[in-house]
Amino acid sequence: MEALYGQWLGLIGQLWWPFCRVLAFLAATAILGDALLPLTLRVLLALVMAVVLLPVAQPVQAIDPLSLAGVAATVEQALIGLVLGLAFHLVNAVLATLGYLASSQIGLSMAVMNDPMNGESSDVVSSLLHVLGILVFFAVDGHLVVAGVAGASFKAWPVGGGLAGLSLQALPLAVAWVFSAAMLLALPLVLAALVVQIGLGLLNRVSPALNLYSLGFAVVTCFGLLMLVALVRHLPAHYLAMMQRVLDLIEHGLRASHG
Repeated sequence: MEALYGQWLGLIGQLWWPFCRVLAFLAATAILGDALLPLTLRVLLALVMAVVLLPVAQPVQAIDPLSLAGVAATVEQALIGLVLGLAFHLVNAVLATLGYLASSQIGLSMAVMNDPMNGESSDVVSSLLHVLGILVFFAVDGHLVVAGVAGASFKAWPVGGGLAGLSLQALPLAVAWVFSAAMLLALPLVLAALVVQIGLGLLNRVSPALNLYSLGFAVVTCFGLLMLVALVRHLPAHYLAMMQRVLDLIEHGLRASHG
C-alpha cells in the first residue's frame, strides 16, 4: 500500500508541471480563455491535456514540487504558458480593435451591449466580429493547433530547462502589429466615411436650409453598414493570414530555443 501511495505521489508530481503550463496557456489564449467558458471546464480541460502530454512533459531532472526549486519551476511553466497564450490572443485583439474603429466611424459606438465573453460592456460591432472569429477559429481546427503548440512547447522548453530562447521582447513589439493590422483593415471604411462626410459638407454649402445634422448621421450609418458588410466577407481570409503570422512567430521561438 505504501509503495502504491508513493507511485501516486510521483505521478501527481509529474502531472503538476504540464497542468500548470496548460492551465496558464488556456487562461491567456483567445476564445478558450474567455469568461464564457466556465473556470471549472477550463481546469478540467487543462487536466485532460496534461494527462495526454505527460509522455513529452517529463522534467529534465527530478524536482520536488514543495521545494524552492519546485516553486521556481511552477512560475516558469506559468510564464511559458502565459506567453504562448497571449500570442494567440493577438489575432482576436485585431478584431476587437477593428470593431471599435468601425463602430466609432459609422456612429455605432453608442450602441453598447453586455459582453458575457469578457465580463464587461462592448460595442455591438466588436461583439459580432468576435463571434465571427470564434466560428473561423473552430472551422480551421484552431483548438487542435493550440493543443499541438502546447505539446511542441515541452520539447522546446522542457520542465526545469529554463527560459532560454523564450523571446519576451517580441510580444510587446507585436502590440504595434495589432494596431497596424486593425487600421489597415478599417482603412476602406474610414476613407468611405470621410468621403461621405466631405460630400455632406459640400451639400450643406449648396443648400444650407437642409438639416444635414440629422440626415448626415443616418446616411453615414447606412453607408458604413454597407461597407462593413463588404468588409466582413474578406475577414476570414485575413484572420487565417494573421493566425499564420502568429504561428510563424511561435515557430521562430521554438527554433531559437532548439538553436
